[in-house]
Amino acid sequence: MAEVKAAAKSNASHSAGKPKNTNGFWINLGIVLLMVALGFIVFFVLLGSPSNFSDPEKKVPLNWMGNMYHAGFIIALLISMLFITITFILERAFTIIKAKGKTNGAEFVRKVQYHLANKNVDAAISECDKQSGSVGNVLKAGLVKYREMTTNNELSTDQKVLSIQKEIEEAKALELPMLDKNLVFLSTITSSATLLGLIGTVFGMIRAFAAMGTAGAPDPTALAIGISEALWNTAMGISTSFVAMLAYNFFTTINDGINFSMDEGGFTLTQSFAANYK
Repeated sequence: MAEVKAAAKSNASHSAGKPKNTNGFWINLGIVLLMVALGFIVFFVLLGSPSNFSDPEKKVPLNWMGNMYHAGFIIALLISMLFITITFILERAFTIIKAKGKTNGAEFVRKVQYHLANKNVDAAISECDKQSGSVGNVLKAGLVKYREMTTNNELSTDQKVLSIQKEIEEAKALELPMLDKNLVFLSTITSSATLLGLIGTVFGMIRAFAAMGTAGAPDPTALAIGISEALWNTAMGISTSFVAMLAYNFFTTINDGINFSMDEGGFTLTQSFAANYK
């Protein structure tokens, strides 16, 4: 009967999750499109402003923004990528800080160990509520099953331990996707921004060599614009990639710590039950 309820609970969780995943996709797509539009607005309105050129009609650069404007439409895409990176850094920071909870994972697990050693399961569950994070959610699910198994006379100790372990794994499977969600944007931008910047660099060098290859004296203005285009694309591509890489590594390190605390807490629960309720 308990297995049937668990299966029904699992199926309900998956069914309830489908609309959320769909909504999440459209929200993320909307954010990406909005950032792309914002990037092109910055490119045409801010960088392309007449105040950035000594001769607005010929687009002769007057400052660094005018030079950046001459780097071409790829700069607009790189600016969009930078905005996307910043947006998902803020989103991940808010989510992962909340997932860490109010108590350090290692300290929280030690408190749970202490209460279980004294066979005070309710106090351990109370600690989970205080922690208010992913580790607390996972261990609370395990502790509820733990408490249920202490009064179960039908299953053997090994079966009870497996039941607790299964409950922990199911709770963990619901928490981990939330921690890893949207990190794919940062990992993708880490490599794609550099490559896109290199494409812009190649276009700039093509323009520079084309200016050098003209009959007679090379056009110094066209040569300078071509080199500027190449360098601005390189700088923007590397900078955006660098920011995305740092953020991705930072968040994955935190996620690894949370995951380790979940595993440590789950091991604590199963070992405690096996030792105290043989």
